[in-house]
Amino acid sequence: MAEADHLPAGINPNVPSVARMYDYYLGGRDNFAADREAAEKMIEIGRRMGNDARELALANRAFIGHAVRMLAETGVRQFIDIGAGLPTQDNVHQVAQRHAPGSRVVYVDNDPIVLVHARALLARDPNVLAIEGDLKDPDAILDDPRVTEHLDLSEPFAVLLVAVLHFIPDDAEANRIAARIRDRLGPGGHLVLSHLLYSGDAVKGAATAGQQVYSSTTSGGLARRGYDEIVPFFDGLELLGPGVVPVTDWTPDASPGGSYDLSRGGVLAGVGRVKS
Repeated sequence: MAEADHLPAGINPNVPSVARMYDYYLGGRDNFAADREAAEKMIEIGRRMGNDARELALANRAFIGHAVRMLAETGVRQFIDIGAGLPTQDNVHQVAQRHAPGSRVVYVDNDPIVLVHARALLARDPNVLAIEGDLKDPDAILDDPRVTEHLDLSEPFAVLLVAVLHFIPDDAEANRIAARIRDRLGPGGHLVLSHLLYSGDAVKGAATAGQQVYSSTTSGGLARRGYDEIVPFFDGLELLGPGVVPVTDWTPDASPGGSYDLSRGGVLAGVGRVKS
């Protein structure tokens, strides 16, 4: 993206955006110099942890594809992607409609530039909607008249919180958000979630450095959570596939209860279903 003069209201190209940083990790061009500078800092921090931020971003995108395909093939036809980020290849609606034509999707984000791109991309698809919304108020999203007109929330639907809940640094608030979404899912509903993992003394310094980088972004902060803090986001749900495991190891047919390396941190991912 050129450092353009004509930007949507609310966009400051000098303040890094988590959505545009993620776009940079994925090799996209919808980012500014400030985004690239912050992303490069995170790439270097990841190297010190033994991770590659670009590899993790790509694995996270692959996880979305695996999860959405798995759910579409088992009958889920409605998806709400909160913190959707900038459109890329194999978006939720593309994967869902490929495996279950007629699937309906709502994309939610609070970044104006994300909404501009999403609405331009989706303008011709009546099964897809993009709205502004705040993760901190899931009821406002689920009760939005545009959402309730687009989806039938009395039927099963999936909520995606992919690489977004770690931007809620307060543990109590993050747990409240996840719990409220679980309460709203209903029978047959699903939660698809991935979250940055900081595990063990070896990554403490890198975690602190990462928090400093993200404190200057539009997110305002970054949580430092380990496995035992992330798994409870699925409390009361039946875990599918391999369970909550590193995103680089997540496929629907991976071995449940297998041996996974959590020592380097990275990203954890899982899919949970409301028990019948």
